[in-house]
Amino acid sequence: MAQPTDSWMAYDYAVVDVEGNGQQPPDLVEVSIIAIKDALIGQARTWLVCPPRPITPMARRFHRITDDELVDAPTAADIDAELRRALSDKVFVAHNASVDLGVLGRELPGFQPAHVLDTLKLARRLLPGRASYKLGALVDAFGLAEDLPADLMPHRATYDALVCAPPLPSGDVCRPRAAHTRRTHGCHSP
Repeated sequence: MAQPTDSWMAYDYAVVDVEGNGQQPPDLVEVSIIAIKDALIGQARTWLVCPPRPITPMARRFHRITDDELVDAPTAADIDAELRRALSDKVFVAHNASVDLGVLGRELPGFQPAHVLDTLKLARRLLPGRASYKLGALVDAFGLAEDLPADLMPHRATYDALVCAPPLPSGDVCRPRAAHTRRTHGCHSP
C-alpha cells in the first residue's frame, strides 16, 4: 500500500455506504462499495443483506427497505469474503465513517482498514461555516446527484456512495471511467 506521504493517486479507495435495520446496534441490510483507482471512479457494487433482526419502522421510513425484500438475500456471513476482497488494501471512504465502520466491524470480525477518509470530517475542514454537513445538504449545495438515475434515492447505499465518490479528492480530478458509468452503475445484488 502507498505511504502517507505519497500523492493521493498512489492509493486505491473504496467508497462505502451501509444501511442498517435500525436496531441497537444496527445490523447490515445493504452495503455499496465503489472502487476508485488511478482517479477513475468504478461501478457501484451493491448487496442486499438479510439481517438477524427485523428492520425497525423508523429505519424503513428512511431507506424504504422492507424485511420481505431481504428474505432471500444472503446473510453478512454469506458475502464476508466478497466484502473483504472489495475493501482489501484500499483507503476506506465514507461520510461519517465511524457509523459504516461500526456496522461492518460487527459483521466482518477483525475488519479494520489501514486508512480511513471520513468525508464528513473532510467537509467540515475544507468548507468551514456551512449550516449543515449532512450528506444530503452537501449533495444539494454542490449538485452531486445531478447525473444519477431517477430510480436511485437518498438513504440507499448505492445513491449515498455515488454522491460521496465524485468529490474525492476535492477538485476536478476524479472522473467516472466512462460517460455511462455513473448513469448505469452496474449494481449487483446477489
